[in-house]
Amino acid sequence: MALILKILMYSCLCAAVQCVPQMSWLPCQFIDEHVFLNNEGHTETELIHREAMLQFGQKGDTPVNPNAITFLVTGSKLDLRRYIEGVEADQLECELRRYSTQGIHVRWPVKGAEEYNRWFSCTLKHTEGIVTGFLRYPTDQPPSGQQDFRSWPAIADREIFTTSVVMVIQTQSPSVKASLGTEQKLHCRFAVDHKTPNITVEWTFQHRGERVKLFSHNSRTGQIHGTGVGLKTLAGGDATYKLPFAKISSEGMYICSVSVMPLFASLDISLHIEKAPVVSLNVGPTLLLQEGQDQKVICEAENYYPLDVEIIWYQGPAVSGQSVGAPLPKVLQNILLSSHRHSQEKTYSLSAFFYLQPSLSDSGRQYTCSVSHKSLRVPIRKSFILTVEEPSSWMFTLTVVFILIILLVVLYMMLPRLLSGKRSAQKKPY
Repeated sequence: MALILKILMYSCLCAAVQCVPQMSWLPCQFIDEHVFLNNEGHTETELIHREAMLQFGQKGDTPVNPNAITFLVTGSKLDLRRYIEGVEADQLECELRRYSTQGIHVRWPVKGAEEYNRWFSCTLKHTEGIVTGFLRYPTDQPPSGQQDFRSWPAIADREIFTTSVVMVIQTQSPSVKASLGTEQKLHCRFAVDHKTPNITVEWTFQHRGERVKLFSHNSRTGQIHGTGVGLKTLAGGDATYKLPFAKISSEGMYICSVSVMPLFASLDISLHIEKAPVVSLNVGPTLLLQEGQDQKVICEAENYYPLDVEIIWYQGPAVSGQSVGAPLPKVLQNILLSSHRHSQEKTYSLSAFFYLQPSLSDSGRQYTCSVSHKSLRVPIRKSFILTVEEPSSWMFTLTVVFILIILLVVLYMMLPRLLSGKRSAQKKPY
């Protein structure tokens, strides 16, 4: 009975696997190039967008779209579909291009390979990553002996290229947002269809026109420069770069490149540093003022990055038990902004303030400062409730106290004279 149950479970599992749809083709844009000399003798390149199909199958398969250029990808150790698992076809952007080896001819070291090859690159983009694969089209035609882009062979509209994937480079993080001071991993993986002793992996940082090499490793010589990539993971095709502490100066473009002669592939990964502002008010949750009294109210947004921030002050209705039908808060217009201030860690600070001159009708109103920044999903809000009192009661009390103090002072000064006069009046004449 147990054996029968295991067989049934195995059958169901196999049926489930077979029912999983596997991507068999993708519509693509083939961006062809026409290189020519202009009237001034300079080289120009005209880009021509053509309809193409990326089709997965076996040699001799019928094209899915016979009116398009077909790149038939046959079986090899590398399968592009493995790198886009879970992504729907309509979420993919497919682009095919010729690949120039700049006149360099190297026989690709795989069993049964032709002496010569024509190369194409296939880039698949989606919301969660970029994959670039190199397609090898074997040919018996030797290279022309010059840079290949100057003498591209013509490609007919319905031509079929039976190719295989020989090299893949992938990133799952083409754009990274990092909080200041955090550790970040910039993803980069690669794979080659054969074991080769000559793979060069490099990471380069580019910012404002300057390029700095962060890491490089050559598998043939074993030479290593820089840090950030683990050699154990690199041996398995994982070239992920580890940034231990994200600073403002870390922001820029990181380039992961892999070279296997005559192929060179690179991926750009942009790193954006963010830091949320710290928001505070110069008053407490409640503010007590007398009618006619002035108060400078400041909303401070401190230590944020990048620069752009928006600060808005709102004046709400008087707080009451009514919630339905209550008027909406209105934006205050008389707001003044300070200049941006720079901190030592290159973050920014900004103040938005106004002068509050309340009347009795403003008592109970809620004032709210709202700060928006790209590092925040929702704005940060800080509020206070205003209470306004009549100045007359205070003035009357102050006046009465002042008069009493004056009377007591006068009485204190006059008391010795009164006592002296009384003694004089009590003396009897001789």
